[in-house]
Amino acid sequence: MSLSLSSPILLHKPSHHPVSFPHSRLPNHSWKIASTKKQNLQELKPLWDDGYGTQTVRDYIEVAKAMAKPDGGPPRWFCPVESGPPLENSPLLLYLPGIDGVGMGMVLHHKAMGKVFRVRCMHIPADDRTAYEDLVEFVGAAVEEERASSPNMPVYLVGDSFGGCLALSVAAAKSAVDIVLILVNPATSFERSQLQPLLPFMDVLPAKLLPYLLGATCGDPMKMAGVINATKSSDPPSKQLERFVHELSALPAAVSKLADIFPKQTLQWKIKLLKSGAASSNSRLHAVKNEALILASGRDAMLPSKDEAERLSSLLKNSKVRLFKDNGHLLLMEDGINLLTVTKGNHMYRRSKKRNHVMDYLPPSKFEFHHTFDNILGMLRLGVSPVMLSTMADGEVVRGLSGVPDQGPVLLVGYHMLVGAEISTIAEEFLREKKVMVHGLAHPMIFGKDMEAACQEVSGFDYFKVFGAIPVSAANLCRSLKEKRHVLLYPGGVREALHRKGEAYKLFWPEDPEFVRMAAKYGAKIVPFGVVGEDDVIELLLDYDDLIKIPILKNKIKSENESMPRVRAGKDVKGKVAEQIFYVPGFYPKVPGRFYFLFGKPMEMEGRGELMTDKARVKEVYLQLKGEVERCMAYLIKKRDEDPYRHFWDRLLYRAVSSPIHETPTFDP
Repeated sequence: MSLSLSSPILLHKPSHHPVSFPHSRLPNHSWKIASTKKQNLQELKPLWDDGYGTQTVRDYIEVAKAMAKPDGGPPRWFCPVESGPPLENSPLLLYLPGIDGVGMGMVLHHKAMGKVFRVRCMHIPADDRTAYEDLVEFVGAAVEEERASSPNMPVYLVGDSFGGCLALSVAAAKSAVDIVLILVNPATSFERSQLQPLLPFMDVLPAKLLPYLLGATCGDPMKMAGVINATKSSDPPSKQLERFVHELSALPAAVSKLADIFPKQTLQWKIKLLKSGAASSNSRLHAVKNEALILASGRDAMLPSKDEAERLSSLLKNSKVRLFKDNGHLLLMEDGINLLTVTKGNHMYRRSKKRNHVMDYLPPSKFEFHHTFDNILGMLRLGVSPVMLSTMADGEVVRGLSGVPDQGPVLLVGYHMLVGAEISTIAEEFLREKKVMVHGLAHPMIFGKDMEAACQEVSGFDYFKVFGAIPVSAANLCRSLKEKRHVLLYPGGVREALHRKGEAYKLFWPEDPEFVRMAAKYGAKIVPFGVVGEDDVIELLLDYDDLIKIPILKNKIKSENESMPRVRAGKDVKGKVAEQIFYVPGFYPKVPGRFYFLFGKPMEMEGRGELMTDKARVKEVYLQLKGEVERCMAYLIKKRDEDPYRHFWDRLLYRAVSSPIHETPTFDP
């Protein structure tokens, strides 16, 4: 029976013996095997389990040792069991391995990637001597097969080190296919490798020494061992240290098994393959027009990956770079990177030729939630200790978000604090309390490359995208409401978030009430809200009016804004709201006070068809919503004076003796 990519070999978990691989000949990549059919997932719920941290580099080495046994066969594809059944209509992802050829280099990410991709991994047996161009043909045949069966869906190539060369060569050769590239420390820089001085001495080096030499240059043992605690950061430090030490102490013994995977003759062949792969892929870079994400390690002891990422980025015009400055060559096996998170954070995931920001959105996993809000933003929560209040249908103000409808479509409309300081808190609290994803309509600027460095590290903008930010547009608002999502809209936009001195808690809403008509069209509930606290956390020192008095800064602000996409433009936008100017204000932090949120009584738009045509009624509803936002802020400004824990030191003392971080009391509503 001939078998294609749609039913690949299944590779069992490390605790089981992997299935034997049948033989076949290149370029034909069919084989005989019994297939296993699994039902695809319908959707992912917020805070789903992505499995990150459940496997480590030791699992890779155990499986690699079993797979390294010679079988006389050629390269082939397999599907890791851990990847599980994916979402319906998931695109194909082909993992192209590094110098090892095993195909398990993505083992830490199989479960997460397997939920949203049909994952297939390439295995090149240790005794295989297939030439580089034949490997390119082999991968190209798989890409063409997928194109024939799913012509409107992209194919993802994750090229790891040597696999990065393969991915680039295939993309150049198959320019008619919609290929998305994810290049992980690509070996296109092999001629500048730190290993080059050692290569002439490989013939005389003891065979048993080679695995340790590779281990020393390929990965950071501390980062590899750190994966074991990735999802257990809330455990006691002593328990985390115990697990870490156990994992770290086991790595040398595990690395010694690499001698079985890399006999000296095999390693010599792999080096030749690397040389030809680097030369071939570099000669084809001019033909690569694909969307590409380049992931580079700052402490790669095998390749100059940071410099290479900058070089490739300048040549591949449709590319983005993410630098992991503290990681080594085996980036996908180290702590500090979740491949799916990085893919989502760069808006690289799509299911068709054109990205749909609403339909292609993937909700955050439990790991992403805890990593972001407990680890990265934990100090922010500690500092501002947010108070969330909402209004029930009878007008009662209660603690928490029970007054906000659980079921969409819901449109949250409110005040934008200075530099958008409240956004992460809204996303966190809705997920923590209601497991509801709020989609913020964000300025298109955060989705482009204009604000990025040449070798950009993972930024706050990336996390905005992971936690629901989509470009603000009428089309995206309509799609979101149609799909019954919770949507966060700031009518005041940039002008409100970057207000001047003396303008705190002042609304800069446009005259056009278009969002009211959209809400009525899709039967949404509009929830007005107010938030206060910026004046207790930061002091605005230099605003726009101050900065443009400095010639150098004035010219810089002007040039940056000229190339920036405009959200509101045209003769219909008047007054201060038309001044949607980006700049970085000068401010200094205060000993933090507290953030207070009040979500007003939901306004039902279901059955309000008259709002589609009656301009006077639309304007009335619009002004009512604006007035409710102002009322919410006035209420909070008054009531926060009654909060015995408004000040940081009072909250800190209370938490030290009696309460976890999210249960500090406040005033009675």
